Amino acid sequence: MQTEALKQEKKYLKISALGNILVGCIGIAVAAVSSSQAIMLDGMFNLTYFATGLFTIKVASLVAGGDDERFPHGYAFFEPLVNGIKGMLVLGVSVMALIGSVQALLTGGRAIAAGVAIAYGIFASTVCWSVALVMRRGARQSESPLVSADAENWLVNAAISSCVLLAFAGIFLLKTLEFDRLVPYVDPTVVLAVVAISIAVPVRMAWNALMALMNKAPGSEILAQVTEIVDVSLAELPVRERFIRVIQPGRQRLVLVHVVLPGEYEPGPMASLDTIRRQTYQALRKDHVVTAVDIVFTADRRWGAPLSDGGFGGPATSVS
Repeated sequence: MQTEALKQEKKYLKISALGNILVGCIGIAVAAVSSSQAIMLDGMFNLTYFATGLFTIKVASLVAGGDDERFPHGYAFFEPLVNGIKGMLVLGVSVMALIGSVQALLTGGRAIAAGVAIAYGIFASTVCWSVALVMRRGARQSESPLVSADAENWLVNAAISSCVLLAFAGIFLLKTLEFDRLVPYVDPTVVLAVVAISIAVPVRMAWNALMALMNKAPGSEILAQVTEIVDVSLAELPVRERFIRVIQPGRQRLVLVHVVLPGEYEPGPMASLDTIRRQTYQALRKDHVVTAVDIVFTADRRWGAPLSDGGFGGPATSVS
């Protein structure tokens, strides 16, 4: 049975996909009529987002389902993987459009049907801004990295459509001012502007996804929050050292804590340590709902120390 959060997430992802296929198909059709590469680029952007959006909806279900025998650590890493693929595809489309626009500028520009292009600009701007507002609300409600990524894409999409509309409207101004010789250069110039506006989004998306897939630690603010919560939970124990490792692939935060206790320390019943684990888990979930925690108690620091410090593990936050 699907949870309410998953239903909300999938609802917004479907809205995003429907918006992409609508704008994408109409954009490709209008580009064929108007001969505008800027509109073709806009259409290709949306069709790319639609294609990856289908995978995004499936990934949302997999992540919500948790771990299984095939993926014992769950499907959290599928989120940055999808975002990385999406970023690389959009980046590829942008590079191809950039090459085409430079060639057009060097060969005298490109004539387009301005009236049709303006009509498309009005349509696309209206749809994109409407979907962008809906997706921003969805990102706040669902707290989903997948919905948040789509919301950011729609804001850029809306800005691009608005720029395309203004640029094509400028064709009539150029004709009024008798600068007709500049009109063929409007479309390739718009493509250059669109790529310049949007290029940072797929680059950042792909880079962040790559870092998540490589198990890079989250920002210092997240690490500080986790460390503070863990230290409060362990305050009653005679802790000699503690080592904390945190990664956050997508929405899921994975926390591993090695607690080094004195060899002579007698914790009493195992239930007492489980109580500390449970309290830590509950405290971490208040800070970030989708959190998995594993706390290991040991008298041998080598089980938690990084390799560079004579231990058996990887890099960690440590306090003596």
